[in-house]
This record gives sequence, C-alpha cells and structure tokens, in this order.
Amino acid sequence: MKMTRYDLIVIGAGPAGLSAAIVAAKAGIKPVVYDENARPGGQLFKQIHKFFGSKEHMAKVRGFRIGEQLLAEAEAAGVKVVLNATVIGLFPEKEVLVRIGDEVSHVKGDAILIATGASENMVSFRGWTLPGVMGAGAAQTLMNLHHVKPGENVLMLGTGNVGLVVSYQLLQAGCQVKAVVDAAPRIGGYGVHASKLARTGVPFYLSHTIKEAEGTDHVTGVTIAEVDEHFQFIKGTEKHIEVDTICVAVGLSPMTQLLKMSGCEMKDTRGGYLPVCDAYGQTSIPGIFAAGDVSGIEEASSAMIEGRMAGYAIAEYLGFISSRERASEEEVQKASLDALRQGMFAPENRGKKIETTEEGIRISENLLTHGFVADDEISRFPGVTRKTGIHPVMECTQNIPCNPCQDACSKGCIAIGENITALPSVISGKECIGCGMCVASCSGQAIFLEEEDVADGMGEVTIPYEFLPLPAEGDTGYGLGRDGRIVCSASVSRVRTLKAYDHTALVTLRVPMEHLHETRFYRAQ
Repeated sequence: MKMTRYDLIVIGAGPAGLSAAIVAAKAGIKPVVYDENARPGGQLFKQIHKFFGSKEHMAKVRGFRIGEQLLAEAEAAGVKVVLNATVIGLFPEKEVLVRIGDEVSHVKGDAILIATGASENMVSFRGWTLPGVMGAGAAQTLMNLHHVKPGENVLMLGTGNVGLVVSYQLLQAGCQVKAVVDAAPRIGGYGVHASKLARTGVPFYLSHTIKEAEGTDHVTGVTIAEVDEHFQFIKGTEKHIEVDTICVAVGLSPMTQLLKMSGCEMKDTRGGYLPVCDAYGQTSIPGIFAAGDVSGIEEASSAMIEGRMAGYAIAEYLGFISSRERASEEEVQKASLDALRQGMFAPENRGKKIETTEEGIRISENLLTHGFVADDEISRFPGVTRKTGIHPVMECTQNIPCNPCQDACSKGCIAIGENITALPSVISGKECIGCGMCVASCSGQAIFLEEEDVADGMGEVTIPYEFLPLPAEGDTGYGLGRDGRIVCSASVSRVRTLKAYDHTALVTLRVPMEHLHETRFYRAQ
C-alpha cells in the first residue's frame, strides 16, 4: 500500500487544529488537516453568541464569524483540509490510518497534532433513551447548522456555560424553555448567561434533577425532584413539567482515544483522562502534540491560543524556526492564554465557593441560586450607577476575563483597567452620548442605558435585544424585571439596528420612573 508523507498531520479541523495548521503553514510547513465532519470549523459554526475576552481573543465577535475568519486564513496560508476523513488509528513512528469514503489510507507525519476536541457526557434516568432526549450540543447543531427546532417545549439539565448558552439560543429559535435544572446547589456557568435567561422568565431549579422522562415513543413530559447533599431524591418534592424535549448539558469528555492508542503517557484527572503535555502541547512522545479540549476542557478562545502555541512548538521541532523565534512567539501567546485563565472561573477555582469578588464585594447569592441578582443586591457593584442624564448601567457582578465595553466607549465613560477580570465602573466627569456601543458589545448582555425623567415621571432604559420579530417604535407591552416578572407597562420609543451592533438590537423602553432601575426586558402585549 502506498504511503503518503507530510511534514505535519493535524487531526481535527476545529479552532485548535486550524490555528496550529495556520501557524505551521506560515512558517513554511506543509500540513494536512483531517476532519471526520462534512465541514471544517468544529464547534465554532454552532456558536452564534459573542465571545468573551479582549480584542486579541476576538471578544464581542460571534463564534461562527471567527470560524469564517479561521477558514479564510487557512486557505490563504495553503493549509490542505480533508473532510469526511476519519482517523481510525495512530501507530508507532507517527503512522496514521485514515478512512476517506470507502478507502483506508496510510499516511505518515514528521509531526502529529491531535485536536479532536471533546464529546458530550450523558446521564441515565428512567426514559433517557426516548426520542426527544438529546445532548445540548446536538440541539445546538440542529438549530444553528441545520435550522431545525429541536422541539417546542424544552427542559435543560445543566447550568454550566453550555447549558445556559444553548438555553438562550433555544429561546432565540422560538422554543419555550420551561426550566433549567441542576443537581448542584449553585449555577455553574457565568452569571451574565444565567441573568439573560432569568429576565425572560425561565425558572431555575437548583438542587433538582430528572427522575423520569415520560412518554412511550417520544418524550411527553418530565418529572424532576429535589436532591439532598448526597444527591439522593427527597420524597414528596416531585414536580411534573410538560415538555417534548430534554436537553442534557452535564459536561464534556476529552476524545483522547488516539493519544492512548499512540502510547502517550496519560493521567486521570477531574477533567477526564488526559495526555501528559508540556506547556506547549508536546506529549511524552517527541513530535506528537495535543491542543484544545482533547488536552483539557476550556473555551474556544483558549483552544485557538493552545493551537497557535502548538504550531510554533511544532515549527521549532521540525526545524522551520529557531528556538529563539519560538520562545518570542510563545511568550505572547502564553500571556494571552494566562489572561483567559484568571478570575472566578479560573481552573484553580473550579469547585470552590467564591464568596467575594477580587474587589472584596460580596457575591450575589441570589444569582447563584436563582439566576439573577436581587434588587437589594445590585447596587453594591461598581458598574451600577444612578445619575442624571443618559448613562450606562453595567450589571456585571463576577470577575470574568472580558473588556470589550471599555474598548467600545469612545468617550472613556467605562473603565476596567489593565486587569481584564476587574469589574467595570463608570468614570465620573465623562459624558455619555448614548451611542449604545457598550450595550451592543457586551458579550453577556449585562449593560443597559438609563435616562431619568424624560417626560412626566417617565424614564427610558435601553436594553440589548436578540429576538425576532423585533419590536417597533410605538409598540406597547410590559417591562420585565431581573427575575422575569412583569413590573410595569412599557412603550417602545426607539429601536436601533446598526451594522456596528452586529445583530444586537438596542430597544429603548419608556417606563414609569419608579420601575426604571428594575426594568431589564420587554414582552409584547
């Protein structure tokens, strides 16, 4: 059998694999990228939300846009991407067995990068095999790649970032999210993701899990029940919810099968069975590297940086760049990666109960247990201001690595500072012009514009809005509070949809002054 040889074989055309291949190709390497899917980009093309981080991490850019940019860059660099190609073996001497269609080929690489990502975890409960029970990622694929609604009435199990983000996207697709459920006593994902769900009226059931999925040939309902500290059901706490779809978002497992097959040293960790790698992705076998979720579950932004770091390390390993060049480039990438690994959600803080922010402010317990910051808690955070004239109100209450609001304000009204995880604050003496760029740029949809006393005891609040159909100027409806309950009548006084807002509409609501500071969403009559 004829064997083809490549400088570099990349397995997985997701954010990590493509980023590594681009770096390697620019260094003069001729890489080939194999991916078992029909289109490249990995998870990026399912991610219609805006990314966190800073400008260098492509913050406030939607995931699928980042995917488009990566593919264009890979094509320009001459990266060869082979799709519908399943790698079924990785053997000694870096020999790879790949199936393309009905043919199986042997290829050999001077270096190998494994960037196969992760697969969804599943939990078993009575009825879990019924049609209508699916992973949250599967629902996201149906919606955002194939434009198919997974169902009409959905229950989400899991409050990590995946569960929260997909729940919001289910609402955007026109589904009803009847509840978000988690056996843990606290929400696991970003508070801003939970808050934008809660203000639409989606209820959270913490310390609850699924007891039974109901139905004969498909899901027709679900019974959840409260669990104790040992995760045992508490008798008499059962609740029935009518749904036709159950989405499960209970974590991811790195797809390390090829690394194990190759003989790489592995380690059993809380995050899965992972390869032992150095800081630049090289495994215990010289010339075999790993990057992205396969080496530890993180966000796509981190995967892209890890891919670039592996790309530079591979270029040095193959002799295309010097160790000095590699060290210089790696220093920049490492600083960028370290910035994303700070704050309350840093890897070293997983599983810990954080009681105060980095600034010493007490964390909102209501946010952790109900999905929204209570009205009597919100004023303790530095971005929440009360002043005359139009001004931003930033309900960002956790130390998340993100700063696009600071960059978006041309008037310097918003400050985060050099520490990317610091809570944003409003700078006194700076005049807000109400452009709304901060509202549109906030990846967590946690910024609002308020203006008091615009007419006869009425104020105006501008909210981010990402649902269709958009309200129209003059429409009347209801202002909803942070908890999703109706707090007042509201009329739409302005709707802005500038290209610079990137599909985040700015809807300005006129509401009674006594409800201005609590109105955070709009529902038509």
